[in-house]
This record gives sequence, C-alpha cells and structure tokens, in this order.
Amino acid sequence: MHRSSAGTYAFGRSEYEIKGGKITYRDVGPIGVMVTEPNTKATTEPTLQDLKELLIAACGTDYGVHSPTWISRFTDMTRQAAKYRSGRVLLAGDAAHVHSPIGGLGLNTGVQDAVNLGWKLAQVIKGTSPDSLLDTYHAERHPVGARALKTTMAQVALHREDDRTLAVRDIVGDLLKMEEPRKRIAAEMSGLDIHYDLGRGHPLLGRRMPDLDLVTAIGPLRVFDLLHGARPVLLNVGEPGRFDITPWADRVGLVDAKYVGQWELPVLGVITAPTAVLIRPDGHVAWVGDTTRLGLVDALTTWFGPPATA
Repeated sequence: MHRSSAGTYAFGRSEYEIKGGKITYRDVGPIGVMVTEPNTKATTEPTLQDLKELLIAACGTDYGVHSPTWISRFTDMTRQAAKYRSGRVLLAGDAAHVHSPIGGLGLNTGVQDAVNLGWKLAQVIKGTSPDSLLDTYHAERHPVGARALKTTMAQVALHREDDRTLAVRDIVGDLLKMEEPRKRIAAEMSGLDIHYDLGRGHPLLGRRMPDLDLVTAIGPLRVFDLLHGARPVLLNVGEPGRFDITPWADRVGLVDAKYVGQWELPVLGVITAPTAVLIRPDGHVAWVGDTTRLGLVDALTTWFGPPATA
C-alpha cells in the first residue's frame, strides 16, 4: 500500500490459501490494484486505459498492466434509507445503506440485516406472529446501519494525507495500543458490540449470545449448534426440568444444559451468570432469567407469538 498527497494506492495478490489459520498469498497469478481517481464525478465505465494513466501519474509507470478481470469504481458516498419498512416494502443491505467499502462493514451489516428480518418475516407469513413484529426490524437495525456509516466516514477521514490527519492518525494509533480501546474498536468492526434495546435488565439482554461450551444430555454442544435450525431456544443452565413451555413447543426449543466457566461479552467483559436465556434465531437474547421466570411468558409471546391453544 502506498499513500501520497494524491491518495492511496494498493497492490496485492488476489489468490491465496489458508493453512493452519494463516493466509499465504501465491507468488503468481492476478494482482488486485486500487488507485485514487481525482475526478469524483466520472459517469462512464472505467477502462484499462484509465487505470494505466492513473498508475503512471502516481507511480511513474503502469507496470505493464493488462488483461483485467474486472474494473469498477467506488466512492465514499454515504447514505441511509429513512425507513427500512414501509408497509409491504422492506429494505436490507445495500438497498438500506451505502457507504465506503473500507473496513468491510457493509457485508457484515447487510447479512445481519437479513438474519434479523428473515425469521420475523417467516413468522408473520406463517401467521405465528402479528404484522407489528416487522416494525422491530427497523427499530433494531436502523441504528446499527447509522453507526456503520459513521464508522466508515471516520475511517475514510483517517486515510487523508494532510498533516492534520496524519497527526490524528498517530494519536488514534497510540490509543489502539491500549487494550480497552482496541477491544471496543474490534467489537464494533466485527459487529459483536451490537445491543438491541429490549428494555432494562441483565447486560446480556438484547446482545448476541456468546458461543459457550455446554454439557447436555446428548453430549457436549456449543450454543451456536443449537441455532443451526434457525429456531429460537430457551437454554436452561439452572435446575433441570424447571421450565414448561408446552404452548410454544412447536416453535421454541428447550434445552437443559450445564456450563462451567465465566460468561464474557465483547466490550463488557465478564458478566453475572444467568440461569436461563431465551435466544432468538438471530442469536440475540430476548429474555434473561435468574431464579425466577418473571417476564418469560411476555417475551415468548412478544417474539414468537401467542401460546398455542389445546
């Protein structure tokens, strides 16, 4: 990667292998090239000649570039839909928010939009839940998209090469050498810091359930193994058999398990261990129990529909 007053220029092998958890780039094969274009209002499709001219202007040579697989143009345009839902129209991914691709937040944010919406839409279509459940999609995901836009704008700003930005970048770099700021930024970049506002209560409420190692009647399992069926799960890590959710058994799984260890969340760190959690299909916690079942029926009804009648 090369930075200059003209912008950022990056070169790298496109083909790689992952061995032992490490990425190894091949010595031969296509090379990805990114250049900064001074004309931000270009309306035509970029060409190989455009790329050559930009390389020569910045590097003094076009390196003999030839036979491009594809050439595209992107900007740091940053926009977000005011509403993610309008009646039967629902927006997700790039239809809901666009921004610079820096940091790779767009893919992660878009996929999580779809996961958040998918199970809710399925329940409404099946008649399990009322249409109003779809309103929670905008309420939960719009703030996440807005934060992603701010994050990418900040990253773009830090890539400028003027003296003032370089000074800010040095200070930010020093901050990221400290554990607490590094944890917060890593959680934000990965999306693991997302907290849906589901009301006051346990720190886990509204956050992504950690992937704990459980011991169950059928053997060891991880929490995320329980979510592969895209169904909600009431996970009881307290006294076995203390829950009866028969009226929701057709749509909510019940698992008794044991867990030995600390409950730790990104950013927050170690939290008080609950005795039970109701996990939505998107992996976020809809209810947290201690020694009582207070609020469980309301949570089951709110997120997974009214109880089935006998």
